[in-house]
Amino acid sequence: MITRRTLLKQLAVFSAGSMLVKDSFAGDIAPSKKVGLQLYTLRNDMGKTPLETLQKVAALGYGEVENFGYGNGKFFGMEPKVYRENLDKLGLSAVSGHYMMGAMPNWQQAVDDAAAIGQKYMVIAFLLPNERKTIDDYKKVAESLNKAGETCKKAGIQLCYHNHDFEFQPIDGQLPFDLLMQTDKNLVKTELDLYWAVKAGYQPLDLFNKYPGRVVLWHVKDMDNTDKKFFTEVGNGTIDFKKIFSNAKKSGMEHFFVEQDVCLGPPLDSITKSIGYIKSTLVPLLS
Repeated sequence: MITRRTLLKQLAVFSAGSMLVKDSFAGDIAPSKKVGLQLYTLRNDMGKTPLETLQKVAALGYGEVENFGYGNGKFFGMEPKVYRENLDKLGLSAVSGHYMMGAMPNWQQAVDDAAAIGQKYMVIAFLLPNERKTIDDYKKVAESLNKAGETCKKAGIQLCYHNHDFEFQPIDGQLPFDLLMQTDKNLVKTELDLYWAVKAGYQPLDLFNKYPGRVVLWHVKDMDNTDKKFFTEVGNGTIDFKKIFSNAKKSGMEHFFVEQDVCLGPPLDSITKSIGYIKSTLVPLLS
């Protein structure tokens, strides 16, 4: 006779096994076909008229946004509850947000507020020059990421690290990006900025193969065909996005965000061009 206690134990084992299976086949997770936008692209507009700007973003067909500039418990000057209500009205989801290492002393509040608006990811966006001078500096960053990741995990949020090009510049024979990837893979994953990886001389597919299932977020921006290799709209440059999007499952990508650090024209025009190409050419490659 199977007792209630025995049944509960069996269910617990089955549940734990299911989680292991899910992790081992992370590449089988269907990536989101909603096009996201890192709102930093529209930072000037968001600083002046955030609600009007979000309305324009939604009208262009973006379904998800990634926040920046969180501070003092507010998102673009709005309390978490108010911000989420405004997003809901527009059919937008703030699935991710960017933070700096300096936010760590108030990390618990940041995590609580992220959870309140429905964020599923918190991303360390950038290391200041004084935070990345030596390999020991990167080791300290890795330790901090693991600790921050534990706090995120308790709230049902995944911590990620977002790269630029400096993580791919060796220091004392070691590649900082690889060192950061020695963090706990369950606590810290990656938001790969495709542009910066390519500019640093690394192919995204090689990184997908090296860290399968760990590159869960992407920043999608293109590189122009000039000696400066400057930012340009997606589909207007030299990065082979068709090959990248065709390998989304290998990456483990779950969400992606258009971001153009600098736009030569009005940023709204740039994100209009990018989403047009993405929806017509790249989204059909996702399965």
